[in-house]
Amino acid sequence: METKTKTLVKPKAKVLGKDGNVFNLIGICQRALKDAKQEDRAKEMREKVFASGSYDEALSIMADYCTLC
Repeated sequence: METKTKTLVKPKAKVLGKDGNVFNLIGICQRALKDAKQEDRAKEMREKVFASGSYDEALSIMADYCTLC
């Protein structure tokens, strides 16, 4: 029996030109993930961002989950 591996597509999060407040950006990325039916990944991303040590690290984490555009 074959096992299918589900490949997750990173949803696009339109953050360019938006308020750069990290909480605003988290919300935009969370919405993109939820719209892509990836609620678990939205929660995982949020938790990692809150545990991050800097703005740059937070952006990097968001970019791991979403295509920032």
